[in-house]
Amino acid sequence: MNHRDSEGDNAVETVSASTTYASDDRPAQSAPSEVTEHRTGQGRLSLAAKGVLPLLLLAGLLVVFGQVGPIGVFRAAFPPIEELTFERIAFPQAGLIRVHLVNGGPEPVTVAQVIVDDAYWEHTVTPDRDVGRLENIVVEIPYPWVDGDPVAISIVSSTGVTFAEEVDVATLSPQVNRSYIVTFALLGVYVGVIPVFLGLLWLPFLAGVSTRWVDFFLSLTVGLLLFIGVDALEGAFSLTGRVASAFQGVGLIVLGVVGTPLIIHALSRVGRRGADVTPLGLSTLIAVGIGLHNLGEGLAIGSSYAVGEVALGTSLVFGFLLHNTTEGLGIVAPLARSRPSMGMLAVLGLIAGVPTILGTWIGGFSYSPTASVLFLAIGAGAIVQVVTVLARSMKSHERDGLMGPLNAAGVVVGLIVMYATGLFVAA
Repeated sequence: MNHRDSEGDNAVETVSASTTYASDDRPAQSAPSEVTEHRTGQGRLSLAAKGVLPLLLLAGLLVVFGQVGPIGVFRAAFPPIEELTFERIAFPQAGLIRVHLVNGGPEPVTVAQVIVDDAYWEHTVTPDRDVGRLENIVVEIPYPWVDGDPVAISIVSSTGVTFAEEVDVATLSPQVNRSYIVTFALLGVYVGVIPVFLGLLWLPFLAGVSTRWVDFFLSLTVGLLLFIGVDALEGAFSLTGRVASAFQGVGLIVLGVVGTPLIIHALSRVGRRGADVTPLGLSTLIAVGIGLHNLGEGLAIGSSYAVGEVALGTSLVFGFLLHNTTEGLGIVAPLARSRPSMGMLAVLGLIAGVPTILGTWIGGFSYSPTASVLFLAIGAGAIVQVVTVLARSMKSHERDGLMGPLNAAGVVVGLIVMYATGLFVAA
């Protein structure tokens, strides 16, 4: 009996310990979901605070560094570091030179004097002589330049630092009017659009060859694209010296080459859920890569034409016609076993060719070395992605991939074809 009583007492105590009653003697209703949400909200706030704290400390450190840190000591002990970068020298009309500059250095620069062909010359500066970091100015110089002669221009800062640039051939700069718009558009059509469409005419031939030879021409396409990509990179690196140091020319190349294939890959995976790239999708990727490269090519052509450095003639048009026709072959190679419509082929040709026209307009009317480096790097990055997809699509148990003897020969032939046809481009 005592044993049972003790068990009953323990049971009552257990119930009493595990049950809480409200003031009206009813059990309180628990809300576990509300408690969980509350704790989750607190966790998010805590995580956000942990992320913001280093930024607040960094901001405070910068304020302290700027107010009482060693910046004042540096400025007192060393002369300021000044930099002005020539972005464009234009000759808008007879007797006038217009110089576009950007301050890519860490310190403000004050324009004091202008020297043209070893003589100090009067000038005006817009918007102001004091140029802050990353600010642009335009210097207009009323100078009687002679068409076809070289011109050397130097900008002297208030501290005596000189920034110099020389134009090999002084010639009237293109103006945004109907004549020049049509001229640059025709130039882009001749060297970009027509060659690509001529290359598309290879499709009936490719449709009639065996699978083994289709792989050969796909490998040849890889060789073409590799040559184009390296050519774009070479052009980008050659222009980094003309990019203001603050814009980090090499950094722009890294952004374009690394970021572009990642973005294209991510976009190409949307809605596919791991499915393989279709032949039409692969041809579209190739057309996009070639189009971005042709945009950079158009920039170079337009800017060179604007300063009289390209001898427009039969050899130039002939060279680009021959050189860029192979790009159309690369676009249609994946479609050898497909039956694309004429409209789809036209769209692919426009994707690859029309950017050449846009490039000639941009280069001829408002050339920027910074934009050129970025566009060339984006083109190279797009080609990296295209080559990767092509190589993956050719690697299966029934195909040799790029390492097969015939396919490896195709890659080499593609490189040789691009090199040989490039010899005809006189620029």
